[in-house]
Order: sequence, then structure tokens, then C-alpha cells
Amino acid sequence: MSFSESEVERYARHLVLREVGGPGQQKLKAARVLVVGAGGLGAPASLYLAAAGVGTIGLVDPDAVSLSNLQRQVLYATGDVGRPKVEAAVDRLEALNPHVRVEPHPVWFDAANADELVARYDLVLDGTDDFATRFAVSDACVARGKPLVSGALGRWAGQVGVFHGKPCYRCLVPQVPPDAETCALVGVVGALAGIIGSMMALETVKLITGAGEPLSGKLLIHDALSAESRTVRIGADPHCPSCAA
Repeated sequence: MSFSESEVERYARHLVLREVGGPGQQKLKAARVLVVGAGGLGAPASLYLAAAGVGTIGLVDPDAVSLSNLQRQVLYATGDVGRPKVEAAVDRLEALNPHVRVEPHPVWFDAANADELVARYDLVLDGTDDFATRFAVSDACVARGKPLVSGALGRWAGQVGVFHGKPCYRCLVPQVPPDAETCALVGVVGALAGIIGSMMALETVKLITGAGEPLSGKLLIHDALSAESRTVRIGADPHCPSCAA
């Protein structure tokens, strides 16, 4: 897989990185990545994936852009209000990098379409705040053997984890927490979405290129109020209904 002169210039800072270089950039170009949720986390993650040269990016989101999204969903502009998110995202991402193909999926990701969607991609990012969707994403990734980069945030804290086989996301969250919160209910500082979404994109680039050590089986938790981060290991649940089956 060769690069045009414009691609060589575009990816120059990657090409001189020992951990990426030409072979890594070729892997990025050949990669197919699915982003579930084009919101607070999916927005910055998809921007950096497109900028990095990920060849094909799938976006799953049934919603339209609303004015309240713009405080943190940097993929969109005021003129996009009312447009389907995936439609606006295609325009923005392909304008950022015309060498990237963006595949819109204006649907709700659920157990009925999970396997079909996940099967078409090499790696999945989940930035949704709905636990039914998160479980459907995780189960499909386990069934298909696809790596999952999962992110979550609320108020002033966020987290990123990478799941591939055991442990899976259900090992971390076996059932919907009784005190589950959403950003719409408790709020979230906008810049935190950029931090966590960028971390998700970074872990994706590492997984594709083989650079460094991904957060496999680990959870990075970032507290923005104290400016502190910590990483914890996730244990595999021997009775997990998904990965232990």
C-alpha cells in the first residue's frame, strides 16, 4: 500500500515516529474502525482517527445535532443544528482528511444489529452512555473477537478501558448500576470529553500500529478536578455470561 505525495506530507509526524513509521501508517490506512455514538466521546475520537489516517471510519448514531451538544461535541458547528449527526460528521471528517472514507449508520445500535455492524470492522470504540447499548457492543465484540475501546464520562471524571477477549466489559459492569447517571442529568465539563475521547483515539492508534502497551484489561480513571489519573486492573469474571461462556 503506497502513499501519495500529499499523504506523505500529511502524515509526516507519524512517519518519523519509530513506533509508527511507514508500516504503522499503512496499518492505519488499511484499518476499519467502528465508532458507536457520535457524541461527546465519539466526536473528538473520530476527529483524531480521521486526522491519523484511519482508512475507514464507521459512525453509528440515530440522533440529530442539538444546540446543547455544541458545548462538548466539537465535531459539529452551529449550522449543523437539526442535521443528522452522522450526516454532519461525514462532511466534517472528509473535509479534514479526504483520504479517509466515512460510513454513516444512522441507526440505534442494539442486540438486533450488533453482530452485523461489528463484523464489518476491525476494532470498535464505544462512547455511548446507555448501558443496554454498551452491553450489546461488548457482547458483539466478544462473539466476533474484536477489540473494544470503551470510554465514559460524567461531571468532572472520565475513564477509558480496552477489552479484547477476557476480561470483557461485562466483567467490569455485570449489570446496570442502580445509581447510573447520564450527562444530561448530572452535567459534564466540555473539555473532559475531549480528553477522554482523545485517549480513546490514542489507544486505537496503539492497537492498530502495535505501538507501546494498550490498556488491555485495565481501566484508566481521570479526575479532572484534582488533575489526577490512576490505572486499575480489571479481573475476568469466571461466571461472566459473555466472555466465560
